[in-house]
Amino acid sequence: MTTATELSGNQVLIVAGGSGIGRQLAQDALDQGARVTITGRSADAVQKVADSIDGEVATAVVDLGNEDSIAELATELARRDVVVEHLISLANAPAKGPVEKLEREAIAKAFDAKVIGALLLVKHLRPTTSVTLFSGIVGWRPKPGMVVTATTNGAVAFLAQALAVELAPVRVNAVSPGIIDSGAWDGMGADKERMYADVAAKNPARRIGTTEDVSAAVLSAITNPFLTGTVLHLDGGARLA
Repeated sequence: MTTATELSGNQVLIVAGGSGIGRQLAQDALDQGARVTITGRSADAVQKVADSIDGEVATAVVDLGNEDSIAELATELARRDVVVEHLISLANAPAKGPVEKLEREAIAKAFDAKVIGALLLVKHLRPTTSVTLFSGIVGWRPKPGMVVTATTNGAVAFLAQALAVELAPVRVNAVSPGIIDSGAWDGMGADKERMYADVAAKNPARRIGTTEDVSAAVLSAITNPFLTGTVLHLDGGARLA
């Protein structure tokens, strides 16, 4: 017997929904009867994503590095009579490179996207049912040149726990993907398939993740009334390998 609730009629807000994972989440949430709004920093880019989805999706613009922008999003949603029930943030602004070459602005943007922005979204939007934040495997498997990514991903895991206590009974969880075939790696060309094969050979699941894998886990998390303060590791066991 499942305790999961239905998404029918629920308002789902997907922040930074322009990725392959964001598109999949929007489509799957729509298919489950949710009312979906996706946001991004560019109105044109967000609209392009909305147009690629089978169904009606609302759009909005927000810059997580600007609290006024987040407050304006809250005002705009209120004007539309949208009460956010489920908030999902996929926001990410990687700051890569060795420590001696890192620039403060890039570090700040990384924290704005994953940590500070998430806090301000909760502050202004006040979701009523669930919050889902995105971490990532590098938080558990640091690599040279990825210190900022590892730190922000780790911070998201602890933020989810703290917010779960602070916002109770609103549920807060984090999702930590590994290598996902989301389109993010397409710029590698032929090297992508070799990288995929190497990763799949090393992780216990012996495969690469898909956007469907991530979407299924997120939607399960936001509809499970007994899941909160948890990190869902969607990495095929790679953090254990």
